[in-house]
Amino acid sequence: MDPPRSAAQRKADVMEKLRMVPGTQKDIWVASASASGDAYLIPLSFYWDGSGLTVATPESSPTARNLQRAGKARMALGPTRDVVIIEGTLEFIPIDADDELAVAHAEAAGFDARRSRQKNVYIRLTPRRIQAWREVSELPGRDVMVDGRWLV
Repeated sequence: MDPPRSAAQRKADVMEKLRMVPGTQKDIWVASASASGDAYLIPLSFYWDGSGLTVATPESSPTARNLQRAGKARMALGPTRDVVIIEGTLEFIPIDADDELAVAHAEAAGFDARRSRQKNVYIRLTPRRIQAWREVSELPGRDVMVDGRWLV
């Protein structure tokens, strides 16, 4: 087993996963649950602006309804042996409210959510907690952000 990465290296690796580099991951797993506890998990394409993460999904979808009710979300990037878990508060942005966001999301995601047959909504997550780990050796110290503040 590799020795654990430093907190600074973990943060750098998280930032690299979030950056939109051609040929890199464009999707994040978004978890939600209905009021009765039915779980949902869906991959959505994302855009990272340096301080928040934006996804688009049909506003009538179970995911959008669940997240609207909760006001917060948990999302995951990467494979299970190099995972980043991001938790935060949510803002719902009408699909036609911000042209700059729409263009940036379209470039990052590879599709324009404004052109969908279904009416979409942008959901912007502001991170409050970020965890990163590869193996069990990295479970201690896996928090790289707590209460919206980077620990390194």
